[in-house]
Amino acid sequence: MNRLVIMTVGKTHSGKTTFAKALEKELHNSVVIDQGNHAEFLHSYYQTLLPKEGPNVIKYAITQTIVDYAVNETNCHIIRCNSHRSRKSRLDQIAYYHEKGFTSIIVNFEIPTHVLEERIAKSNRSKNVLRVASTFEDVLTRQENETNKGDILTPAEGEADHLFVIENSDDIRSVIEKIVKISQSVGA
Repeated sequence: MNRLVIMTVGKTHSGKTTFAKALEKELHNSVVIDQGNHAEFLHSYYQTLLPKEGPNVIKYAITQTIVDYAVNETNCHIIRCNSHRSRKSRLDQIAYYHEKGFTSIIVNFEIPTHVLEERIAKSNRSKNVLRVASTFEDVLTRQENETNKGDILTPAEGEADHLFVIENSDDIRSVIEKIVKISQSVGA
């Protein structure tokens, strides 16, 4: 059976988690792996283990352990719900999934900045997941400054087997339908 890996790419408050949860309901035998949940878990139970600076190695290790389990011990489609803004990281992860026989899909969220700012202003999301920044406004500012610098690049055709772009909430339903259709065509 061929499985799908769906990777969301986007800035804070772009709708990655909302999309992933909606897709999970429509895509039979799928699981969402969301690093935000892992960050919240660590903040709630293991705050003293969090690094004071540098990469959040423990969060990444938890995520990789869950990914490895889902890949090797289940037959689930995998919905990776985190920003995936580094091209090198995306390509490395996609290569890992391809080696395991997965068909890869990137869903890139290209939501205008003013919409993200409005969403952040209305958000009740816990700031517990933030380790470096103190607010989601700070996260968005950092992400805006990083865009198209170095390895932080917009996904391009050919990075994955399929690439979809979501520019507004109206695009979500049609992208979900296309992914479900792909899952049926690969015999999953």
